[in-house]
Amino acid sequence: MSWELLISPEEVDKANQELLQTAEKVGADTWQQRVANQTPHCGFGESGTCCRICSMGPCRISKKAPRGICGCDIHGIVARNYLRFTAGGSATHSDHGRSIAHTLYNASPDGNYKVTDSEKLLRIAKEWGIETENKDIYDVAHEVALVGLNEYGKPFGNLLFTQRAPKARQAIWESQDILPRAIDREVSQAMHMTHMGCSSDPEALVRQSLRAGLSDGWGGSMMGTEFSDILFGTPRPIDTEANIGVLEEDMVNIIVHGHDPSLSEMIVFYANDPEMIAYAKEQGAKGINIAGVCCTSNEVAMRHGIPMAGNFLAQENVVLTGACEAIVVDVQCIFPALGPLSKCFHTKFITTSPIARIPDSDFIEFKEDTAAENAKAIVKMAIENFKNRKPELVHIPKQKSKATVGYSVEAIKKCLDGVTNSHVDELGTMKPLVDAVKSGVIRGAVAMVGCNNPKVRQDVYHIELMKKLLENDILVVVTGCSAQAAAKVGLMDKEAAKYCGEGLKRVCRLVGIPPVLHMGSCVDISRMMVLASDIAKDWGIEISEIPLVGCAPEWMSEKAVSIGNYVVATGIDTFLGVDPYTKGSEQVKGFLQSGLKRWVGANFIVNQDLDMLSTMMIEHIEEKREALGI
Repeated sequence: MSWELLISPEEVDKANQELLQTAEKVGADTWQQRVANQTPHCGFGESGTCCRICSMGPCRISKKAPRGICGCDIHGIVARNYLRFTAGGSATHSDHGRSIAHTLYNASPDGNYKVTDSEKLLRIAKEWGIETENKDIYDVAHEVALVGLNEYGKPFGNLLFTQRAPKARQAIWESQDILPRAIDREVSQAMHMTHMGCSSDPEALVRQSLRAGLSDGWGGSMMGTEFSDILFGTPRPIDTEANIGVLEEDMVNIIVHGHDPSLSEMIVFYANDPEMIAYAKEQGAKGINIAGVCCTSNEVAMRHGIPMAGNFLAQENVVLTGACEAIVVDVQCIFPALGPLSKCFHTKFITTSPIARIPDSDFIEFKEDTAAENAKAIVKMAIENFKNRKPELVHIPKQKSKATVGYSVEAIKKCLDGVTNSHVDELGTMKPLVDAVKSGVIRGAVAMVGCNNPKVRQDVYHIELMKKLLENDILVVVTGCSAQAAAKVGLMDKEAAKYCGEGLKRVCRLVGIPPVLHMGSCVDISRMMVLASDIAKDWGIEISEIPLVGCAPEWMSEKAVSIGNYVVATGIDTFLGVDPYTKGSEQVKGFLQSGLKRWVGANFIVNQDLDMLSTMMIEHIEEKREALGI
């Protein structure tokens, strides 16, 4: 099948090379150069066999030295490293959720943040047993936020959102002793278990990895998603554009980058303020253009149609265009390299969170009570920087594609209900999708997530896997950098349905959706867990039986390891294109790639061959169909 209308990897490479020439001209280094400087990578680190959790070492396991100084063997060391990786990711995503919970707590009718989706707020209040009758909506928001914040450190019980999972899945978590308790407790216990002189049993350490991951996916991340929807609106399908060409040569370009929508929402608001637009014109610009990078980009794209300039490995490119007045960051996945790089241009690099203090930046601390004041100051700073551009350095590659984004669980159900008139309750149903899968019109689905990683050619694993899946009538749902990879080349354009197999093509055109569905940012992988749970309930089967797999072909962060653990623990087999630093231990590798199937009905499959990865996913979906007799 010809995919000639999509932006090709070769075109992307050509644009990257043009921008790298600019970097060379101004004497700036880039991630490509730093990768070359760091290659080859440490073999002990890549296999997970280096231990530095006390000062007796570091200890590196080899044939000559099969145990660390304390006596821990290779399996305990690899498992401890894996659990610490998971704990870091769980803490990061969950702290994001905590921040959003604090923002909800501070929402008020005359404040900087307001309740936008009161229906979702009332639904969660009811779910959590909070009385709402005859109460002011902001009093309800206050109570919901307090209950949410209590999930982080409550002394007894289990996480409330785990009750959303099918009863059979909850029973599995309980029987395997991985049902998450308080969010912070699972991270704290993971760190305690991996302290010198504590756990060295790989099975116990892997089990805690699952539990810490679940506290993220069914705790902190889910709270971050749901509370963001309450504050900023539950996403609905909206049209936007993606790729580096969304920057505008004659406008003030402000890039929002990171993960916390509390900041970006305010930046977007003031960038659209008539007073600020008039000021931009006074400074010689035609207006103000906001674009995004990474998950902050996903957040504002799916709620406001703000264009997406790029994903993780494209963050330096926006500065290299020479047309970026300000790159404003909050937390997570931010290159410290943006500081010195911005100084080679006129760009203001603005950090806003004490969690992400980075050298060579302008720090403007962003707080809920001063949010409007902070955002207005940042937008004004960017506008006043427009006149400082260096025209000889301005070069914006013309690549950009149309995209339709914003497919929350609620939006997917509404699309299905609109076609089938099968609206059976106020929340809708997944039955039309289930029927399409049962009939074979759609063979199954892949939830593709995760980052970019320089070990894999940028975006190519995401895009090539998607193309193969679509040709085989497999629906793809995406979040995070994977979503932006799809958007940048045109796979989120509804017209991309023409490239699908006949069954999926028919469904996309009937329902009016693109073949790759954008579900949001990385924390919004929790939406995928709710979607899988709803499908299992409407179908009357267990999650692990659904013809559905997860895939993170270019993952790189601790957060991705936490995500992988909660996706697998939810019963969804997950395919990885980058090894999770466990190959040094056959025991740990065995647990993750086969043993977990006995515990939770799913496991990891690691394969760095692109063709093998796609073939295995398709075969896996077909095996699940066969087991169901469909």
